Amino acid sequence: MSSKVILEEVERMAIQLPPNEQLKLIVKIGENLNGLLSQQINEEQQRLDHAKRIEAFIKMCDEMKVKTIGKTDSAEDIRQIREERIARF
Repeated sequence: MSSKVILEEVERMAIQLPPNEQLKLIVKIGENLNGLLSQQINEEQQRLDHAKRIEAFIKMCDEMKVKTIGKTDSAEDIRQIREERIARF
């Protein structure tokens, strides 16, 4: 027996239900679809929020890069960090 149910089978079964049961089925299907739609909207909103945070971070990095050009000496910073670590031990 196949584990998948096709639309035609569901339609044939639904027609056999009394009208009040058909209405209950419609409501349940609607609730299910509403839940799925809400989930998709939520996931899309999370993706958009994440993209905005990344854009803001990149903008901040670019601004800091402009502010710090020529003001930092990476080699000196590394030497200082190394000396601080050595001094701890």
